[in-house]
Amino acid sequence: MLLRYGPAGYNCLHQDVYGDLTFPLQVLIMLNTPDVDFTGGESVFVEQRPRQQSRAMVARPGLGEAVVFPVRHRPKQGARGHHRVQMRHGVSAVHTGERHVLGVIFHDAR
Repeated sequence: MLLRYGPAGYNCLHQDVYGDLTFPLQVLIMLNTPDVDFTGGESVFVEQRPRQQSRAMVARPGLGEAVVFPVRHRPKQGARGHHRVQMRHGVSAVHTGERHVLGVIFHDAR
């Protein structure tokens, strides 16, 4: 899907879960040059940690760069082995210009 965000455009934290089957990863490919074509509009990823505060991570891919990220969960090493950590993603507000991204999601939406 092609995503476009103009001034004040953003995307709240969410998970792209559609249909009964969802591939665990998705991809975004930046189609503009940050700080030239737009300002703001960072990709935000939040890890919801059990019994702890959530942890945010920000990615600023350049023109043509891709980010692969989890749709719903990611594995994490814990004291008692691996466990699943809930993940959400979104886009911070665009301040100026327009941000265009190609999003690749694999699912069986009906």
